[in-house]
Amino acid sequence: MARTIIGVIVGYVLMFILNFFGFVTLYMVVGPRHAFKPGLFLASNRWIAMSAVMLLITGIIAGLVAGAIGKTRRTTVALAVAVIILGVLLAIPAVFKARANANLVRVGDVPQLEAAAKAYWPIWCPFVFPFISAVGVLVGGRFSRR
Repeated sequence: MARTIIGVIVGYVLMFILNFFGFVTLYMVVGPRHAFKPGLFLASNRWIAMSAVMLLITGIIAGLVAGAIGKTRRTTVALAVAVIILGVLLAIPAVFKARANANLVRVGDVPQLEAAAKAYWPIWCPFVFPFISAVGVLVGGRFSRR
């Protein structure tokens, strides 16, 4: 039981760290021109696709680590459930942020801190992304048992 709890915690923290550095790196590479729709702080379709792929990959890595620590399928299932529950709960403030920032106009290049503060997703994205991460966790957990 302790291995399962530790595996879930380590997996979630690892996924959080990988997502943070992944998004920072991705924004540095593609810049605001590809991250946002023209003139808005709304995420572009390209950014949404890249984010989904990154979330899947970080989920796989987190599932691998959690599965290796917990050594049972229960660990990765618990991590996947935690990712979905926490992700959906965190999606609620994202909806309010989207409504508040929908009228903001973006001009030129935007520094990362300003982009992070003003950027918003289409309403459906924050609710779908936790499920993509959870699928990655389950796939990674399956690999860790081999």
